[in-house]
Amino acid sequence: MTHDLLGRHRAVLPDWLALYYEEPLEITHGEGRHVWDAEGNRYLDFFGGILTTMTAHALPEVTKAVSEQAGRIIHSSTLYLNRPMVELAERIAQLSGIPDARVFFTTSGTEANDTALLLATAYRRSNTVLAMRNSYHGRSFSAVGITGNRGWSPTSLTPLQTLYVHGGVRSRGPFASLGDAEFIDACVDDLKDLLGHTRPPAALIAEPVQGVGGFTSPPDGLYAAFREVLHERGILWIADEVQTGWGRTGEHFWGWQAHGRNGPPDILTFAKGIGNGMSVGGVVARSEIMNCLDSQSISTFGGTQITMAAGLANLTYLLEHDLQGNARRVGGLLIERLRSAAARVPAVREVRGRGLMIGIEITRPGTDEADPKAAAAVLEAAREGGLLIGKGGGHDTSALRVAPPLSLNVAEAEEGAAILEDALRSIR
Repeated sequence: MTHDLLGRHRAVLPDWLALYYEEPLEITHGEGRHVWDAEGNRYLDFFGGILTTMTAHALPEVTKAVSEQAGRIIHSSTLYLNRPMVELAERIAQLSGIPDARVFFTTSGTEANDTALLLATAYRRSNTVLAMRNSYHGRSFSAVGITGNRGWSPTSLTPLQTLYVHGGVRSRGPFASLGDAEFIDACVDDLKDLLGHTRPPAALIAEPVQGVGGFTSPPDGLYAAFREVLHERGILWIADEVQTGWGRTGEHFWGWQAHGRNGPPDILTFAKGIGNGMSVGGVVARSEIMNCLDSQSISTFGGTQITMAAGLANLTYLLEHDLQGNARRVGGLLIERLRSAAARVPAVREVRGRGLMIGIEITRPGTDEADPKAAAAVLEAAREGGLLIGKGGGHDTSALRVAPPLSLNVAEAEEGAAILEDALRSIR
């Protein structure tokens, strides 16, 4: 059955549409932190549809909200008043930390970042954008144009002039040997030097923790230090919170808060987890930035009633059950368990991350050389053991990505860590 579906997939869908596993699986249903495939196999899900099933599969509160809304009206567009959209916007504006915030809903993180770029370049009247090396911001033409990860950037053609800044990866690159304070100073000096050689940019866009890049991050405070330099020149800061938002890092509700010494970002983008699988993205910005466009616009599907109902129910559940705190507690246990296991596996260069956003970098033992084949083998072995994880990385895809739903409990964390330890030990 699955083999037949794979043949049909290959016959009608693009060759570049990536599939995991030598024998791809069809996920048919899920519950809590588990999913089942078409063959009846049960898996512990430590990737959540690419960090999108944020609370749990088939969460009753979300399922009920979606069902009830579908029974009333599913969609009307932004041309009409929309109560669920206004209610969710009010809550997100308050949570964002951005003063006098306005919220615009989209259908994805890619579209959210596109909108942020539109706002920043229009507000600043500049098409120059600063981005981080090893970054990823989506698959659209403009988002690909600012992505600093060759594996996810199929063209160099872009409507923007993009300049790449050091700092997104702590343990690699020319400043890796420095202490944290010296690392930040060196990155700031590099930023100042770069700005001396270009026309004034519109904005810096940065993921507080790089997602597709393998869950890498700078020392806390780097973007706060950048903010001082940017603010002096009127350059905006866009925080791409598509993967880091909603408490996933445990320590903070937003990733930018680890760099918040000089205040919140000018623009914040979000998506993925807020809809718990429904297609929700969006942008938060100060009113003068959001309102800078001098023409009309709408969104046909952004903010549609059924997705807003899901987002409201999901956000309410997350806050009432302190899933940020759970991510901090259970994520801390999981990362220590994985570090302990990795210490006995020479191919593991580093276990990094925070909360329930954990990266395991695989290299050829005794070197810093990426080993994508070994990483792929671990992915397969984990599946064989009943665990689904992701992968990513910079120069080569050799980092494993671990990002379970935020309701993960201690027993499930231990179970997943044990499966992953066996999978890591299978590296040859």
